[in-house]
This record gives sequence, structure tokens and C-alpha cells, in this order.
Amino acid sequence: MDFNKIMVPVAGSDADDEAIRLACRLARKTKGKIRAVYVIMLRRSLPLDAEIESEVSRAEEILAHAQGIADDEDYEIETDLLQARDVGPAIVDEAAEHDFGLILMGIKPKRTFGQFSLGNVVPYVLANAPCRVILNQQYMEQAGK
Repeated sequence: MDFNKIMVPVAGSDADDEAIRLACRLARKTKGKIRAVYVIMLRRSLPLDAEIESEVSRAEEILAHAQGIADDEDYEIETDLLQARDVGPAIVDEAAEHDFGLILMGIKPKRTFGQFSLGNVVPYVLANAPCRVILNQQYMEQAGK
């Protein structure tokens, strides 16, 4: 499979690092483009163009970190900051608008009420993405094993 344009949504977790590394390795084969995207979720009471300095600052740090991971992999990526009401639709809309061939998402295992959970964003992206989606689950060693 050739992936000429890969989107990597980032959220500031260790799973992002693995996703960026994997995207670089996939894109290197075809000299594809990678865009790391961070979505600031705005409350409905705020206008979409509102700037929340603390959120923007955090987003810029996360995107700079993603850029650093790509630099370590010796691959050039673009970064983008979006503001939206919901993260899932923002990712899907961005993928459709820019004709990405792949969305590569790093996920961290988490449990809600004792059950494995993907949250709300991942299922939305899987159900609505206009392209292929790869989930890269971060491996976490279990204590005592």
C-alpha cells in the first residue's frame, strides 16, 4: 500500500511518539507527506475563532514535540493546529478536505468501568473516515510479568 499523504492526530500522549515514528517509516518508502494535527476542543459557549492562550500554548508544545520525533527519524513533517467543537469530526473533515490516504492514530489502552475503551474519537474516526485508518496501540507491560 502506498500512502502519499498521512495524517497523524496527536493529543500529547506517549502513543503519539510511536504513531509519528511509524508514519515516518511508512512515508519514507514513497516519499509521502505527513501532517501531525492537534485539535483544540472548544466549548459550545465560545466562538470557533476564540483563542485560549493556555490551550494554544499546550498545542504548540505537543506539535513541536511531534516535530522533534520526526527530526529524530530524519523525516520532515508538517504540523497543524485546529479548533473545533468535537475532535472526531474535525479529524474526519480535515482528512477529507486535504485528501489524505491514511489516518494513523496512536492509542493508549484505557479502561472505563473495567472494560477496554477507545473513548469517543477513535470510533467516530473509524466509522466516518474518508480513507484508511491504522490504529497503533501503545504497548504497556503489565506489572509483574
